[in-house]
Amino acid sequence: MLTVVEGILLCFATSESVLGVLGNGFILRETCVDYVRQKKCSKIGFILAGLAISRICVIGVIISDGYLKLLSPHMVASDVHFTGVSYLWIIVNHMSTWFATSLNLFYLLKIANFSHYIFLCLKRRINTMFTLLLGCLFISWSISFPQIMKMFNDKLQHRNTSWKSHIYKSEFIINHIFLNLGIFFFFMMTIVICFLLIISLWRHNRQMKLNVTGLNNLNTGVHVKAIKVLISFIILFLLHFIGIVVETLSFFRSQNKLMLILGLTIACMYPCCHSFILILANSQLKQASLRALKQLKCYEKGKDVRSTGKTCREMNGHRE
Repeated sequence: MLTVVEGILLCFATSESVLGVLGNGFILRETCVDYVRQKKCSKIGFILAGLAISRICVIGVIISDGYLKLLSPHMVASDVHFTGVSYLWIIVNHMSTWFATSLNLFYLLKIANFSHYIFLCLKRRINTMFTLLLGCLFISWSISFPQIMKMFNDKLQHRNTSWKSHIYKSEFIINHIFLNLGIFFFFMMTIVICFLLIISLWRHNRQMKLNVTGLNNLNTGVHVKAIKVLISFIILFLLHFIGIVVETLSFFRSQNKLMLILGLTIACMYPCCHSFILILANSQLKQASLRALKQLKCYEKGKDVRSTGKTCREMNGHRE
């Protein structure tokens, strides 16, 4: 049985996962509608669609694995669950981080204004940059997959003894560092991108003091919005990583359900909250969300009107 605190945190984590699926599903729907309308897929549309799909998968893996650990701990100890969840987690989590890094790089190349020839070269060859990032994704997978096999073989060798007691915490941490090496690279790249955008904004504001125009104010607003999205990604991703670490460390304390649920709750914040930040930051997605809310409000009003009319007709029938 769960305590009151554990039950509240589990409900909160479940609500986060549902909202995350709804938010990312909305982004995916709008990008698909935009593709059907324009008969072509833009780079930003492809990145947003891939990010939404990968984050829905990340939420599914986190929440399903968390519930299995709580309700069926014997299933978690099985070889099929260990290998299946490990490979699936590495694939979807790396893809989610890759798409987020690609989105941040897209913001940098489209918004920032540097006169250095390297930046101008990168700006002209944006497709090449995404291809290089895709190569980095495959390299990170090639590093992570053998590490999973090493952990699986270690588990098989110590099947008769307690695998938990065999693994030292230092070895456990080193294994997970190798598993997430590619994610560290993409995360550090995002920090560099955010730093470059802040420099670009600072230089833009300095130039704006000499020439104050409406266009400059508009460009400043775009800079600030992009930096907010990047900083929110960094903060939420750090919380996401902390949540995964807390949930993973609960592996050594099978009776500590609070630690597991707390990690689950923190880990679900990133794929949920960042999707709504992207909706608010993107003007097209923001307008579509406002239209959807208006339609929902109109639908509810129409439903109330129909139910009120039905009630009036019933009252008139009783009077007769």
